[in-house]
Amino acid sequence: VYQVFESVAKKYDVMNDSMSLGIHRVWKDILVHKMNPSPGTLLLDVAGGTGDIAFRFINYVRSVRERQLQRRLRHHQNLSWQEIAESYQEDKFKSLGDSQVVVCDINKEMLKAGKQKAQDLGYSEGLSWVLGNAEELPFDDDKFDVYTIAFGIRNVTRIDLALEEAYRVLKPGGRFLCLEFSHVSNPLISRLYDLYSFQVIPVLGEVIAGDWKSYQYLVESIRRFPPQEEFKAMIEDAGFFKVDYQNLSFGIVAIHSGFKL
Repeated sequence: VYQVFESVAKKYDVMNDSMSLGIHRVWKDILVHKMNPSPGTLLLDVAGGTGDIAFRFINYVRSVRERQLQRRLRHHQNLSWQEIAESYQEDKFKSLGDSQVVVCDINKEMLKAGKQKAQDLGYSEGLSWVLGNAEELPFDDDKFDVYTIAFGIRNVTRIDLALEEAYRVLKPGGRFLCLEFSHVSNPLISRLYDLYSFQVIPVLGEVIAGDWKSYQYLVESIRRFPPQEEFKAMIEDAGFFKVDYQNLSFGIVAIHSGFKL
């Protein structure tokens, strides 16, 4: 698995767009909206090497802060222009309001690609990058408010260990959110999806990334991943409560959510 992601890191974003016709961006937006982070949220994004979730989290928190700030300024109509400007500048400086996102990935190449992207897009505040294994996270117990993993958990050798680690590093009241390819129940859509996955995706991998084998592996790993209800039971076994899931695009992907109480 490590080799697969090392070889596809540079073309990862282009391939994601090509394989999903750009829909992966919508799925990730939905994940962050479901999270609904507030300023001060401490997020751990595992297997998030390219920064897709991290950047969305930062944008979301910034827009919440911006709205809070505008509301507050409207309540201070009697302040002088100087005081409003000073207050605004002070708050703009802390545009994330103590929010932090830690991106943790097992693959150096993926982290390198993510850091480069962050630099190109101008993300620096509230963002850190850590090399680490989802099955043995290098963090203390009860540390994070939210744990996310998007399209990463099916590539973990021991999913049960990764879920236990997610539970360990979350604070009581913390939330687990997983976006992953899942199982399509509609037989017709399922047949079309299989055709596309096995006939088209490896060809795209060869044409765009020069790598047939890695994308053949990705397609097979999707099919081996447990269906929605089975994965839900695994999350509950790790200790999470209020576990549920939301199917997107007919169940091609699903978002599973659970809480550490």
